[in-house]
Amino acid sequence: MIAIDKVLLSDEVVQEHFVCDLNKCKGGCCVDGDCGAPLTKEETKILKNIYPKVKPYISKEYIAEIDKQGTHVMDDEFGYVTPTINGGICAYGYTDELGIVKCGIEKAWKEGKIDFQKPISCHLYPIRIKEYKTYDAVNYEPRESLCKPGCKLGVQLKVPVYKFLKDSLIRKYGETFYEALEAVAEKFKSDAKSK
Repeated sequence: MIAIDKVLLSDEVVQEHFVCDLNKCKGGCCVDGDCGAPLTKEETKILKNIYPKVKPYISKEYIAEIDKQGTHVMDDEFGYVTPTINGGICAYGYTDELGIVKCGIEKAWKEGKIDFQKPISCHLYPIRIKEYKTYDAVNYEPRESLCKPGCKLGVQLKVPVYKFLKDSLIRKYGETFYEALEAVAEKFKSDAKSK
């Protein structure tokens, strides 16, 4: 376990390797799950505000579903989440010409229409964060079969999870936190070499 400030991270965050292999998983994390993407309370407000600018990036069917369910819904286990289409694909998703599910929110962000990239839970995946009163528990939780290609690609390219998720970790916890995490990872590496 790694402790930085009020964040506890599983060792796998620095020891395991991962790089999304979208050509193989086809963006399945936007489709397969118990519910939509977990959202912070602040993100629910952001989604409500940016929704008119995100609408052009999602299908009419999904717009109808968001109009019916709302820009976010409440899940008994996960709290605020994005709405889904019949318990499957996230309502903010779309499928590109290669059959890969992508995020309409992120597409609007990439095109400069909004300044919110996407929910932080999506940006951090396959890391999952459980927030407690006094600390955050950060765990590496790739899906066993869906993420197998990403785990394999990460090993091939020698990219640790924390490096693959550098931008999202900085977005969530800041530069200083990430620098401390890098230092811990380097120590793990040198300790492993000396054994």
